[in-house]
Amino acid sequence: MITRRPLILAGLALPTLAHAQEIGSAQRPLRIGVTAGPHAQVMEKVREIAARDGLVIRVIEFQDYIQPNAALAAGDLDANSYQHQPFLDQQVRDRRLPLVALGKTLIFPMGIYSKKHRRVADIPQGGRVAIPNDPTNGGRALVLLANNGAFTLREGADFRATVADITGNPRRLRVVELEAAQLPRTLDEVEAATINTNFAIPAGLNPVRDAIALESSDSPYANLIAVREQDRAAPWAQRLLAAYQNQEVKDFVTATFQGSVVPAF
Repeated sequence: MITRRPLILAGLALPTLAHAQEIGSAQRPLRIGVTAGPHAQVMEKVREIAARDGLVIRVIEFQDYIQPNAALAAGDLDANSYQHQPFLDQQVRDRRLPLVALGKTLIFPMGIYSKKHRRVADIPQGGRVAIPNDPTNGGRALVLLANNGAFTLREGADFRATVADITGNPRRLRVVELEAAQLPRTLDEVEAATINTNFAIPAGLNPVRDAIALESSDSPYANLIAVREQDRAAPWAQRLLAAYQNQEVKDFVTATFQGSVVPAF
């Protein structure tokens, strides 16, 4: 009987193969999911900066809030950049996703928009007001509306609020819950809509100029880069964060968005 010995690769072969598969290399780009609009614009700038450090990034755009986390958890992405901490926390709890925050990116103040009224106080009796239908942004929208006199919420209500937490509604405003990306299209049909800035800007809405009410720039809803738990300390993750939290990115955001998007680093 002939005994077959294990195949031993030449000493230089293994490092070459490892380098070819290294995340962030030309052979294996770092795959980052973003939502279309400002997140994608900023990530393109980050991609330029990262390239100087030899980190190759591929930016992949999504049109909703659910798929980027599902794709990251499944290993189809290496990171994503589009959500704030309360939303990530909710997704981790509800879907049992092994995802964590890597670092902060931008604040997108949510605004209330209307084609019919200049103030929330002008919305008439029985008027329809649209909000995002995802749990955290829906509650965030209710708080913004309550802070601007649309109705009152139970004491202590925060981003976890639902329409069941409305305690006073003298004008009997009707809250319509819709997918966040669809809200700009509803402005001809409702009295007002609360819209996330990353969906407002692509729809031609300037938060500073067009919103009838806007969250303050110190909003607690800072967006972040998310990765899988096992990748939080990976060298490529730290290089990505350094490329994002860069003065050039901060200057780009300030010049491009003129206050409607605020760096959170």
